[in-house]
Amino acid sequence: MLPRISRLFSFVWIFWAALDMHLVFSLSKEEVENHMNMAKAFLGKGQLADALSHYHAAIDGDPGNYMAYFKRATVYLALGRAKSALHDMERVIELKPDFILARIQRANLWVKQGNYEDAVPEYNFILNKEPSNAEARSQLELIEEAKTRYMTAQHASNAQDYHTALQEFGRVLEISPSDADLHAKRAEIFETVGDMPASIADMRAVVKLRAEQTQPHLQLSLALHRNGDAEESLNAIRECLKLDPDDKPCKTHYTFLRKLVKQLQGIQEDINNNQYAECVQKCDAALKTDSSTPKIVRDINSRQCLCLSKVDAPRGIKVCSALLEQEPDNSEFLMNRGEAYISNEQYEDAVRDFEEAVKSDNENRRAHEGLERAKKLLKQANRRDYYKILGVKRTANEKTITKAYRKLAKEWHPDRFTDVQEKENAQKKFMEIAAAMEVLTDEEKRKRFDAGEDPLDPEAQAQQGFHGFHPFGRGFNPFGQGGQTFTFHFGG
Repeated sequence: MLPRISRLFSFVWIFWAALDMHLVFSLSKEEVENHMNMAKAFLGKGQLADALSHYHAAIDGDPGNYMAYFKRATVYLALGRAKSALHDMERVIELKPDFILARIQRANLWVKQGNYEDAVPEYNFILNKEPSNAEARSQLELIEEAKTRYMTAQHASNAQDYHTALQEFGRVLEISPSDADLHAKRAEIFETVGDMPASIADMRAVVKLRAEQTQPHLQLSLALHRNGDAEESLNAIRECLKLDPDDKPCKTHYTFLRKLVKQLQGIQEDINNNQYAECVQKCDAALKTDSSTPKIVRDINSRQCLCLSKVDAPRGIKVCSALLEQEPDNSEFLMNRGEAYISNEQYEDAVRDFEEAVKSDNENRRAHEGLERAKKLLKQANRRDYYKILGVKRTANEKTITKAYRKLAKEWHPDRFTDVQEKENAQKKFMEIAAAMEVLTDEEKRKRFDAGEDPLDPEAQAQQGFHGFHPFGRGFNPFGQGGQTFTFHFGG
């Protein structure tokens, strides 16, 4: 009983399906013609998508209408959908084998794709039917030229005459712009001669021509990564995974790139937020992730050069110097190393780097300001260096400065000495210690000193318009007030 019911339902379903198909394909000739006219009107307005939909309707209503296929193929060509256009042209020729114009268009598509094996017999067939067909004859001549130039390019490439190879391959691509293999060959040569932008452009063409394949997307992603474009490389590999989420090579490269891009973005965020110590840590981590791609390594080291110049001058000098060996005129590297030299109190070296940066980029304001500051600090270093007097780093906080002052003040207080000459020398030393304390614990004076100016220098005071100069400013006197004898208490 059940098998009979099942067969009955199957019969009913087939009946209704057939009836439905009959309704779909039962457009009248007038309706089909109306769709053709509407498509033509939209074509005239340049509305290709609307024209395409009407050609679809016309073909659905009359699957044997070869002209509808032919017109739709022309729209596909205008939209850059060569594969769909070729399919329609083949359908036209199936329906009307003697339609020469369709054969010409199909052969022309083959030539653009570099498919000369199919194009040549087609043009010969056309010339057999129409011996005077100028287009077919001209295309055959172009094919011969393309073949000759292709062989010349191959020989030149094998002989490492890349200039000639690129010229000849370029001419062949003018004849066959949709030849994916040819774009891939030229991409390899462009990369060999170091023209990565041109190589990537050709690889993008391959991806477009083989959009349904995963391998071109992977190759493009790898090329972008080699060119140092990590984020673009990540976008390209995502397209591969859209086609096949289980593609192992694409998944492996995606995992690697996702980690690298996240690290690079974190480095830039730290730089933007002036978090230089964190930046150095992230740079070290990123170099462990990718230590073999020259442009990526260079990018990471360039950021590390900047960050180290702020927090680790000796290492910063080393990293920046390595970069400058490769790019001696890079003003950014010169300025960052100059900053590191300043932090390391190598002022002559800093002056030299900022001078080179100014030569390299005379319009760079930072280079000019850095040079001026380095020169001031060099001049200052030949006078008094309050940091050296107290034996503290330029980054020392007030607590560290005060602690150093107290220790030295105990050591050099004049009351500790009985010999007249020793007492005189100690007094001078104690005055220097007190002066350093005065400058480095005063925010404004310390800022002026760090900018290369000595706020206790009589000459600097005169330039600032100060009168009645006192070496310790605002009446500071380490020996007490009112002429009283100063007594330093060592206890407590």
